[in-house]
Amino acid sequence: MTSFDVTAAPKTVWREGDKDIAKPERPGTSIYRPDILKAIEKRIAELDNELRELSLDIHEHPEIMFEERHAHDVLTQFMERHGFTVERHYFLETAWKATFKHGKGGRTIGVNSEMDALKGVGHACGHNLIAIAGVAVSCAIKAVLEEFDIAGAVELLGTPAEEGGHGKVKLIDQGAYKNMAACLMCHPAPGPIGSVNLSSCLALQHVDAEYQGHAAHAALSPWEGINALDAAVLGYNNISALRQQLKPTHRVHGIFEPGKDWSVNVIPDYAKFLCLVRAPTRVEAQESMKRVKPCFEAAALATGCTAKINVYGATHDIRQNDALADEVATIVRSKYGGIDYEWGIKSASTDFGNVSYEVPSLHPGFAIPTTENGGNHTPGFTKSAATIEAHYACLDVSKALAATGVRVLLDDKFYEKVKRAFEKDKETRDIIS
Repeated sequence: MTSFDVTAAPKTVWREGDKDIAKPERPGTSIYRPDILKAIEKRIAELDNELRELSLDIHEHPEIMFEERHAHDVLTQFMERHGFTVERHYFLETAWKATFKHGKGGRTIGVNSEMDALKGVGHACGHNLIAIAGVAVSCAIKAVLEEFDIAGAVELLGTPAEEGGHGKVKLIDQGAYKNMAACLMCHPAPGPIGSVNLSSCLALQHVDAEYQGHAAHAALSPWEGINALDAAVLGYNNISALRQQLKPTHRVHGIFEPGKDWSVNVIPDYAKFLCLVRAPTRVEAQESMKRVKPCFEAAALATGCTAKINVYGATHDIRQNDALADEVATIVRSKYGGIDYEWGIKSASTDFGNVSYEVPSLHPGFAIPTTENGGNHTPGFTKSAATIEAHYACLDVSKALAATGVRVLLDDKFYEKVKRAFEKDKETRDIIS
């Protein structure tokens, strides 16, 4: 959590149709280089209509993980048109990088745009908004570098497959973040009007158990069979029993993968249980995994099946950089709204968490108006992500992020503070509280 004063924002969630408007919590609070923020606001206002069209285009063409070809193309075309050097298919087919450099030397600020949708419900996590936020932040930083003749660079990564494909983890492994002094992005969620959320998220570990048994006639000679489905069900029930002993901040949930050759009169000889283990930090998720794995092993032992347990695809909690968070909080509270720690994506997970373990990072949530029971990953949120109110909420947080990114490039003392916060966090992030 940021060291900034965490005075609570209003707790009433913003609903579609609400007539209230966002108001700054601390209007007039002194901010760093208000002339730069004014230039950022001007540039984002100039791009308003283009960004809205881009957001709706992506929203109307939802593509699931690693299939974001339309989004890849329209985003890279946009960035190229606005003076960025673009590398298409950057390490991954639907990833890309847009770079702008000004002057000699200087640091590089990183920004992320997500693009992927969810199967069946489209952009129910608002990645169309995340995509244009990255574009807005990067274009605004470019304008400031040019207008104020600041040496430095901005790198915008188009990162595919956040929804289960761990695209950023794959890009980390390829060295895509190695040049960044810091990295920024944001994410929509329900919350109070005008609020920006600076909480973390849950670390996540994928695990599945494949059970192999022996088929037999389910009525004529069931004693000849070894029931793999029974093993999967027992694994599920073992997890249910374990939950009572897990901390309330931990999550374990899963589904059965339908067997392709199942028949009601045949003892199933194969079954698979898919499971996610989540906890507030990476190390806590690893500790929970030590308790989850025996649940699967015991199910195999009880049924006589063999079990293949696959552990893969870890994403980490977000290590919100204190210095970056303080800067965004100051700007938001002075100009646009309030700071919140209860909403956002604090009980969800993201592969940006892994980025935050590599470089100083910030991933604020921002509230958009939603319907009752219409939070992230629902059809209601898909509709909310296309509203004009969501668009302008996205642009407001983009202004704060752009100003913070510029300060990373311009202010050496501030950047030293960012680095110290990152190194200090390294000392404590693997301690179990």
